[in-house]
Amino acid sequence: MLKPPHIVVFSTLFPNTVQPGAGVFIRERMFRVAKQLPLMVVAPVPWFPFQGLIRVFRPHFRPEPPYREKADGIEVLHPRFFSIPGLFKRLDGFFLALSTYRLLRRLQREQRCDIIDSHFAYPDGYAASLLGRWLAVPFTVTLRGTESRLAKQAMFRKRMRVALKSAARVFSVSDSLRQIALAIGVPASQVQVVGNGVDTAKFHVVDKIKARASLGLSLDAPVLISIGGLVERKGFHRVIDCLPVLIQDFPDLRYLIVGGPSPEGDIGAQLRDQVARLNLGQHVIFTGAMKSEVLKEPLSAADVFVLATSNEGWANVFLEAMACGLPVITTDVGGNAEVVSQAELGTIVPFGDQEALQCALALALKQTWDKDKIIDYARENAWDTRVGKLVDEFQEISKLNAVAKSCVFPEAASKESNTCH
Repeated sequence: MLKPPHIVVFSTLFPNTVQPGAGVFIRERMFRVAKQLPLMVVAPVPWFPFQGLIRVFRPHFRPEPPYREKADGIEVLHPRFFSIPGLFKRLDGFFLALSTYRLLRRLQREQRCDIIDSHFAYPDGYAASLLGRWLAVPFTVTLRGTESRLAKQAMFRKRMRVALKSAARVFSVSDSLRQIALAIGVPASQVQVVGNGVDTAKFHVVDKIKARASLGLSLDAPVLISIGGLVERKGFHRVIDCLPVLIQDFPDLRYLIVGGPSPEGDIGAQLRDQVARLNLGQHVIFTGAMKSEVLKEPLSAADVFVLATSNEGWANVFLEAMACGLPVITTDVGGNAEVVSQAELGTIVPFGDQEALQCALALALKQTWDKDKIIDYARENAWDTRVGKLVDEFQEISKLNAVAKSCVFPEAASKESNTCH
């Protein structure tokens, strides 16, 4: 019998003590895999000699977590990798691989690195392709959303193609991202769609009266909610622009914005200025970032979830909102229509069409939704339906790698894996 493969999750976006909300979707997915396969995390942190000076002007620039952490009993390492901001980001993939080579080589010697599981095609996937070649270790890449933007730039497109075509397996969280991989030349047989899921034990309906009371909301007020990092891409400002017209029909309307700064940026000050400029102070509530364990409370307090985003791979937050009984209004970008796949679950509107967004929100607030059907759909997309497929794929990669090694080094191969022809 082959031993279970040791997985090294490799990602520059992963929750840590200074950025607990970064890459939560990767942790949720892979820590469930860890219940069946041995796993650790290498989450490199960008560094260069003068970044301390930048923090004088931008205090939240590149916060530095400790080198070693434990999360749910799983070891998480944060090695530093050389990264110059700005135009030199095109070198991140190479420096990411170079800076982590010695660590991955040590883990390999300790028999703790059988498969490198990278997330995002660049820089992580490209770095994994270099490490995989240098260490003769198979690697996987999970496409998560940034690929749609990077694929439009020739320099990144080339590096993405190199990484994806040499990967043992490419996982895509949506079919829209799979199509991007196929368009840059990755064989269809190499790319598998494995969407994200939802933790229905964590996300479920709680008492609406208590949830609203905790947020100072009246029971009869119509309530919209958005959750995410306060960055331009998420589109909070687009929803705020709809509010003056919506308030004409819904005078008591409240809009909950749940989120804070993220590795992608922070437009919190601009959003507050926009709210003040439009005289919406009594209608918009900034709750700040909240731990995932308590998000069911503001979700249960709301009537409609909205995210006017410009790009997503597969937004977990849609399923989390649905698990709490909310319909979802969002834009026709990335994999959004694959999640909000039925009219009974919400509405997809063209990106950039404020009138369409405004009308969809008004109709959603007036409509009576079948919450049980929405919740059932979320349950059908629980994590357990995804993780089994990932575990099977990792085991198959390990098996094929063992067979390949036995062909090259038959004297070192086990009898069970020596099946070369």
